[in-house]
Amino acid sequence: MSPCKHLRGAALLAVLLATSTWACSQVAVVVGQNSAVASMTADQVASVFLGRSKALPNGAAAAPVDQPESTAIRSDFYKKLTGKDSSQVKALWARMVFAGKGMPPKAVADSTAVKRFVANNPGAIGYIENSAVDASVRVVLAIP
Repeated sequence: MSPCKHLRGAALLAVLLATSTWACSQVAVVVGQNSAVASMTADQVASVFLGRSKALPNGAAAAPVDQPESTAIRSDFYKKLTGKDSSQVKALWARMVFAGKGMPPKAVADSTAVKRFVANNPGAIGYIENSAVDASVRVVLAIP
């Protein structure tokens, strides 16, 4: 085997390891620090993000916020939480919108925008990388 093939194989392996490490990172479901919600189950969070529930456990109207459709964290979040990939979630919301049963969560630019949104909006709930958690938000569910 030529040295170039070994280098290409090593480079590919390095890329795969780097992306698999990110994909295995923990996702934190967050609310604003002033929220009365202390914790949620995976089923409760899935119900809010899939439009089955319009309220948080404390009875407040839920305002879920999504990450951009093309991001790895969004794909990771839905796959780990619901077992659905991005196209399945998109199709589910398309059917719900067509039937007049709701609108998908608002998408914002990134984890910083999610934190800003949930910190400033009562009832808001979003998800970010565990490493992005700070004092402006409270983690209500950690998804490994």
